[in-house]
Amino acid sequence: MINERYPIGHYEALPFSENQKNKWLADIQFLPEEVERALLNLDEAQLHIPYRNEGWTLHQVVHHLADSHMNAYCRFKLGLTEDAPIIKPYDENAWTLLNDVSHLPVNISVTLLHALHTRWYFAIKDLTTTQWERTIYHPGSKKEMSLWYLLGMYAWHGKHHTAHIKMLREKNNW
Repeated sequence: MINERYPIGHYEALPFSENQKNKWLADIQFLPEEVERALLNLDEAQLHIPYRNEGWTLHQVVHHLADSHMNAYCRFKLGLTEDAPIIKPYDENAWTLLNDVSHLPVNISVTLLHALHTRWYFAIKDLTTTQWERTIYHPGSKKEMSLWYLLGMYAWHGKHHTAHIKMLREKNNW
């Protein structure tokens, strides 16, 4: 039986390799198209169904992806331009209750993901091994994270939430 909360499992950090880097960079580059395909032909009523009991609606998931990945992009830029910066955590659940999430259609966030991921991919695609080792400090997790770790985590994060959309579609034969 599939774990509805973590349909692709939890993120597992992997050691640096050129092959893994290229896979994760492709995940960043192509996530907007994956999300767009996962949402294809869903109507507004379907978008407002939670992907699991006590979970977010698909509508909230898509807006969350944009919010989360905007933060990720900023975290990468900070990590590349400052020495071990302390990043600002945020309350993901509170953000899903704000007016932009509750009132705007998901295509706004899908469009944002296209532009954001293009910028993000081009900002990081040619980093050196030394740059991948640069770090940020996350006070919520109380841990230092390398940009390499973050690349894998956000590549996983996009697939994780896209899997929520696909899982609900499959469950409901949409």
